[in-house]
Amino acid sequence: MKEQFYQYIQNLQDTITAKLETVDGEVKFKEDLWKREEGGGGRTRVIENGAIFEKGGVNISSVHGELPEALRKQFGVEEGNFYACGLSLVLHPKNPFVPTVHANWRYFEMYNASGDIVTQWFGGGQDLTPYYLFDEDATHFHSVCKSACDAHNNTFYKRFKETCDTYFWNAHRDEARGIGGLFFDYLKETETFSMQDRFDFVTEVGDSFLESYVPIVERRRGVSFTKAHKDWQEIRRGRYVEFNLVHDRGTLFGLKTNGRIESILMSLPPAVQWVYDHHPKENSEEVRLLEVLRNPKEWV
Repeated sequence: MKEQFYQYIQNLQDTITAKLETVDGEVKFKEDLWKREEGGGGRTRVIENGAIFEKGGVNISSVHGELPEALRKQFGVEEGNFYACGLSLVLHPKNPFVPTVHANWRYFEMYNASGDIVTQWFGGGQDLTPYYLFDEDATHFHSVCKSACDAHNNTFYKRFKETCDTYFWNAHRDEARGIGGLFFDYLKETETFSMQDRFDFVTEVGDSFLESYVPIVERRRGVSFTKAHKDWQEIRRGRYVEFNLVHDRGTLFGLKTNGRIESILMSLPPAVQWVYDHHPKENSEEVRLLEVLRNPKEWV
């Protein structure tokens, strides 16, 4: 399974980066191959200062070795080895009317002293973070997510959408990071679902990513914007940074497993503002966004 999924994310990285380069039309991804001293490595691809994408990354990694102390405590074991691989992407567009997007699809195995698999699971999802809210964009993104889920089980979308709304919540701000999408974790083998079923579902979601995002980029890329729009984008990016550094499991996992810091923090935007006690004008588009972030909606 790990070989099957790692081959999949290698191919998916190629597909996504090729399409995004075409969409941007001005810059290419810079590739960075790296190795992890304890075992494994990855292929980081970063795009910067493009016509569309101010900064973004589409990264894959495959790491293995002895379970770090923090994970031994988490799993309640005294020793063991692990394997983890995944693709993680974040795109921060230049235009404030084009939303930021994040996606991640990953696989994990843990072994006993004899090298036998004692647990394995898939996780991942994708979510949208707009700075200005267009209902048709939100509906499109969620509709693609729902279609990918419905192809496998008609309960998945509702369940994983709710999990996403709960997970991407900045508790210290009492608001969501964005307008959600899908989030799932610890998808294991059950009486109902085999690991191949789980693989088929996760790859369906991964394959749907470009369909969920690129049409939104194409629709909003030409919208003119002012410095005030850009300031609002950078203030909201600050909330994005806060979530990633305080709450995000992927960031924390990377730090606890001696991950590559440049790849882990690739998700952070290039320009951010923290304005003291900032409040947008009443009845503005900025306020409309905040209302939805504080009360997540059903988009489909």
